[in-house]
Amino acid sequence: MNHIEADYIKQFGGTLMTKGKSIHALVILMFTQFISGGVTNTKGIVLDQVENDLGLDMSEFGLVVFIFQLGFTLASLIIGYYTDKKGLRLMTIVGSIIMGLGFFGTGIAPNILFFLGFYMIVGFGLGALGVASNSIIPVAYPNNQNRMFNFAMGIYGLGMVVFPQFLNYMFQFASWRYFYIGIAIALIAVIIYITTVAFPDGKVEKIDLKAFIPMLKDAQFVFLLFFLMFEVSAEVSFMNFFPSYLKSLDLGVGTAAKEDMVATILSIFSIFFMIGRLGVAYLTNWINERLILITFSAGSLIMVGAGFLVATSFPYLFAGAGLFFSTLFPTATAFGTKISKTGGSALGLIYIAAGIGGGLAGYIVGVASEIFGMAGGFSVVLIFLALMLLTSFFMNAEKSNQHQAG
Repeated sequence: MNHIEADYIKQFGGTLMTKGKSIHALVILMFTQFISGGVTNTKGIVLDQVENDLGLDMSEFGLVVFIFQLGFTLASLIIGYYTDKKGLRLMTIVGSIIMGLGFFGTGIAPNILFFLGFYMIVGFGLGALGVASNSIIPVAYPNNQNRMFNFAMGIYGLGMVVFPQFLNYMFQFASWRYFYIGIAIALIAVIIYITTVAFPDGKVEKIDLKAFIPMLKDAQFVFLLFFLMFEVSAEVSFMNFFPSYLKSLDLGVGTAAKEDMVATILSIFSIFFMIGRLGVAYLTNWINERLILITFSAGSLIMVGAGFLVATSFPYLFAGAGLFFSTLFPTATAFGTKISKTGGSALGLIYIAAGIGGGLAGYIVGVASEIFGMAGGFSVVLIFLALMLLTSFFMNAEKSNQHQAG
C-alpha cells in the first residue's frame, strides 16, 4: 500500500468517525430535548397530583417551582463553566447522573421536605443537560447550526405535546411516582450509551464575570433583563399553575374530564408554541427584534386576558397563548447577544435573570393562590405580562451603549 492510498483510507476513516460522532450526538440531543420539553410542560400536571398525595398547599407548591428554577439557574452557570474545562462528554454524563438521581429521589420522596430537596436536583440536572445539549450542536454540526437548532426546538416542542397526553393516560392507572422513576431508569441507558460510543469533543463559550459590568451599565441590557424576568415569570406561572387553576373552576364536568381538558389545552398550547418557535427565525429576516417583542408581548397579554374572560365557557382559548409566548425568550436572547460584545457572558446574565424571574414568580403566585384562591393567584400572570409589555417599549438596540461602541 503506497502513501497516497494510506492517506485516503485515513481521511475516509476520519470522515466516517466524524459522521459517527455526529449521529451519536444527534441521538443524545433528541433525547435530552424531548425529555426537557416534556418535563417542563408537565410540572404543573405532576404537582397537581403531588398536591393530593403529599398534602402540598399552594404556598408550598410555589416553593417547589422556586426550588426547581433555582437549581436550573445554578446549573446553567456552573455546568457551563465546567463544560469549558472538562469537555462535553464528561459533563453530559454528569448532568444525566444528577438528573437521574433527582428524578429517582423525587419519585420515592416520602414527604414534602424530601420532595423539595430532590426537585431542586431535578432542576439542576435539567439545566446541566440543557447546557450540554446546546453545546453539542456547534461542535457536531458546525456548518448546519441554524438548521439543527431549529430541529432541536422541534423535538423540544414534540416533548411538550406528547407528555401531557401520556401523563393523562398514565394517571388513570399509575401514580406520578412511576413517571419520575421511569425517567431515571431511561437516563441509566443514556449514561451507558454516552460512555460506549464515539462522542464529539467540545466546549462552551466562557462566561467572563468582568464583562457583566459594561452590560449592567447599559440601560438597554438592563431593560432586557427586566423583560426576561417578567417574561419567564409569566411563562413559568402559566405552565405550572394552569392545571390547578382550571380544575378549580366550575365547568360543569367532573375531575376526570377536567384532567382531560388540561392535557388537551397544554398539548394545543405546545403545538402553537412549537409553530411560533420555528417561525420566529423567518420573521427576524423582515422584522427587527424590538417590533417582535412588542407585538408578541401584547398578543400574550390579550390572549391570556381574553382566556380569563371566557374561562368557564371556553377555556381552550388559553391554548392560543402558546403562539405568543413562543417567540419571546429566543427573540429577547437574540436582542441581548446582538447588543453585547461577549455572547457567553450575555447568556450568563440572561440565564440569571430568567432564573430569578421564574423562581420568584412561582413563590409569589403560590402565596397569592393560598391567600386569594386559585383564580386570584393565577391572575398574577396578567401583572407579569403587563409589566413585560411595558418594558418592551423601552427596548431599542440602536440606543445601546455597547451597540454604538461596536
